[in-house]
Amino acid sequence: MLREHHRWYSHRLGREMDILVYGHYGSPIVAFPTSGGDHREYEGQGMIEAIAHHIDAGKVKVFCVDTANNQSWYNKQAHPRHRSYVQAMYDAYMSSEVAPFIHDHCRSPGIAITTTGSSFGAYHAANTLLKHPDLFRRCLALSGVYDIRGFMDGDYDDNFYFNNPVDYMASLSDPGTSTTCISATSAWPRGTAPSKTAARPIGWPRSCAPRESRTPWTTGARTAATTGPSGSAR
Repeated sequence: MLREHHRWYSHRLGREMDILVYGHYGSPIVAFPTSGGDHREYEGQGMIEAIAHHIDAGKVKVFCVDTANNQSWYNKQAHPRHRSYVQAMYDAYMSSEVAPFIHDHCRSPGIAITTTGSSFGAYHAANTLLKHPDLFRRCLALSGVYDIRGFMDGDYDDNFYFNNPVDYMASLSDPGTSTTCISATSAWPRGTAPSKTAARPIGWPRSCAPRESRTPWTTGARTAATTGPSGSAR
């Protein structure tokens, strides 16, 4: 199995962020870790091994991302509005940095991206899809919580509103955005699903084209260290 480790400095978050990529071809899936996990969690907990046959067959390519949970919602030393601000920056990191990286890695600009996660990872998976249905087109959210008012200690601001699915989805009024969200395929096996959402199957996206070059990926301040098929660093 092809395994790559990518890292670049995100000016939005003020820190280096890691992504592990598994597979050479397939529909891209972004996997969010649980509250205390990071980009290594899916592999460490056996999830990559469990779906290895799909990855090796070129059906999916998995992008395991890091989070900013410890700097945002779980940072009890910070003011609640700092927590919501960091979440807003993480959301921008996903849409403006991770999504373009996936499109470049797959050599398929605009390819539909799936999100998935469990527990607090399910929150990120759902929030990312609902905030950016033009980039992320389907979601599998497992045992998540989609009303996170408890992390704000009674405070409230715009950054929180626009990252709390049960709030902004209930107030969604733009017909174009509503149609785009409804056309995305979402699954809410357990937990409280955001209101005014619906799931409707749509066609699978084009698969990621095989990469012809394995040179380190660089755009601006972003750099990535690449590992070869054996997992050894190049």
